[in-house]
Amino acid sequence: MNDASQVKTRLLVKVSTMYYMDGMNQQEISNRIGISRPQISRMLATAKSEGIVQISIRNPYSEEQAYERAIAETFGIHNVIVVHIPNADQQMIELHVARTASALLESVIKDRDVVGITAGRTIASVANELHCTGRKDVKFVPMIGGFGSDGGAWHANSNARVFAERFNSRHLLLNAPAVVTSAQVRDFFLNEMGIFDVLEAAKKVSIALIGISQVTEQAMIVRSGYFSDEELKGVQMKGAVCNISTSFLDENGKRVHDDREARMIGLTIDDIKAIPNVIAIAAGDDKVEAISAALRSKCLDVLVTDMDTAKRLLDWQHNHPARSSGEVSTTAMA
Repeated sequence: MNDASQVKTRLLVKVSTMYYMDGMNQQEISNRIGISRPQISRMLATAKSEGIVQISIRNPYSEEQAYERAIAETFGIHNVIVVHIPNADQQMIELHVARTASALLESVIKDRDVVGITAGRTIASVANELHCTGRKDVKFVPMIGGFGSDGGAWHANSNARVFAERFNSRHLLLNAPAVVTSAQVRDFFLNEMGIFDVLEAAKKVSIALIGISQVTEQAMIVRSGYFSDEELKGVQMKGAVCNISTSFLDENGKRVHDDREARMIGLTIDDIKAIPNVIAIAAGDDKVEAISAALRSKCLDVLVTDMDTAKRLLDWQHNHPARSSGEVSTTAMA
């Protein structure tokens, strides 16, 4: 190594040591040694490219992140968070998924955000795991009406209230049922100014937090008593495998148009697709087909789930490729 190369290397080592070991920022290094900050930035990049700086990350989440990348690439979603709790039962897994989602929200929600909230026990669990934050002027808005008198603790109104309490913020109330007896009754509710205004506010939220429901006897809309067995079979016969808010989706993520939708009060899947950041929390073997349909619909930006569900989701995608013209590609695990 000639003298010029030694001087260059010595300087690269010095700058790198000051930055990575001593914790100095680029402007501080610039002031200390009299080299411009852009030049310091280029020198740090050179140090990495020449192997002077080799960054090693101790990553205890490598397996989870492999599945996160695979799902994100397969379905074209912005972000996936996979929670892995070895040897845990489903109740414990759901608790940790809720805690992870709550931590995500605490970092995502900013001052003056308006956040849409759906009904469901999963969303209620996320709200209960939140800690008080210092955000200012945040508002929570329910995205669907109530499901009768039972289960009030997980209605969209109740969920919005708990979120607002955790954030020391405001929330709106949607004073309407989720399902009514006819389209005419639904139109009557929608003509009420208070109800119309809340739904319009829900359409304009910056973030939406949603659950994903399967279309089976375990679905919230069935367990709440609003859909009879005959009605459930009717929407299943049309290919519905997923329920999000007031809409049903088939296995390809396409909206299933059904007369029953005309009896529901809340945002549709098309309304949800227009929201800038849609975060879904869903886990469980029984929800894999529904989660796949939601991902294929392109209505989600973020998915929080568990490891077993993530594995089964990729298996499902491999074994049941989308048949629509907008078919998504399958990414194999490395």
